[in-house]
Amino acid sequence: MKDLKYIAALSLPISTLIGFYFQGYWSFSTPIYAFVCIPILEVLLPHDISNIKGKERDAKEKSKLFDWMLYLNIPIVYGLLLYLVYDVSKNSYETFELVGFALSMGIVLGTNGINVAHELGHRKSRTERTLAKILLLPSHYMHFYIEHNYGHHAQAATAEDPATAKYNQSVYSFWFTSVVRQYWSAWKLQEKLLRREEESFFSIKNDMLWYTICQTVYFVVLYLFFGPLGLFIAIASGIIGILMLETVNYIEHYGLLRKKLPSGRYERVREVHSWNSNHVMGRIVLYELTRHSDHHYKSSKKYQVLDYHDISPQMPFGYPTSMVLSFIPPVWFKLMNSRIPEEMKIHGKVS
Repeated sequence: MKDLKYIAALSLPISTLIGFYFQGYWSFSTPIYAFVCIPILEVLLPHDISNIKGKERDAKEKSKLFDWMLYLNIPIVYGLLLYLVYDVSKNSYETFELVGFALSMGIVLGTNGINVAHELGHRKSRTERTLAKILLLPSHYMHFYIEHNYGHHAQAATAEDPATAKYNQSVYSFWFTSVVRQYWSAWKLQEKLLRREEESFFSIKNDMLWYTICQTVYFVVLYLFFGPLGLFIAIASGIIGILMLETVNYIEHYGLLRKKLPSGRYERVREVHSWNSNHVMGRIVLYELTRHSDHHYKSSKKYQVLDYHDISPQMPFGYPTSMVLSFIPPVWFKLMNSRIPEEMKIHGKVS
């Protein structure tokens, strides 16, 4: 039964479905659950720093149950999205209800969509990597697959990495710089990959071109079947999903920078270059994303066997709570700046 704990990650889609069904002020059920209820639970529930070892670890790593708990998110995410765009295209709602629907759907796209896609995108199986791209589509962020795998994991905790927040940079500034820089970085990385294989821009292997086509077709289909309002609510939900992802990116490496060696290269990514949290609730609903240092140490390691490292910088709160705090920059800076090593602050200051 303990292995089924990650089913709790589906509490976010369930709260969204409740909001869709009851409507009115219930439309805000997911934002309230995600940013009020879960942070309270994180404070009340104990931390867990234990690591799985030996035969138990081998058994969990091989168990398909953990994979199927990820796959289950695909019909759930698309089912909720189709329900929403169909419903708003057929019925009349107050503006505040549409805002609540978009926020709720966006949170699901960020957590059960992009976050699960992030996990599947690191798998060796082509099928699982394809499922990752399918989950990225409704958030308009398919290029994340290339930028994250070929860019972020090579450049994390450096000034060159779009997804690493600088010391004293606000989350609002980071949203803009990260989104723009990651998109252009993905195109540059794609160009390098094509050049390496001696392929042209219009090659069938140009994934960025395919992503652009897929996203365009997705928007056209939404417009044709669900009209302008259906398209608008889907786009708005996707943007919220993107901001959810970028807020997580913000807190994951905030102010943590690798040293530049005399050779001009950076030291390798170590356990000290990612913020971690052992708060149980955040770990479960984000499929262990909060054990981020171990993920960077070995990106192909499955979420259910990620380890805690005692030398990794620890957040005073879980990821969901930290996301809320990041929305208030003075509070965030006061909470986090003193925890960043002095040598990292010098290189990472925002001018």
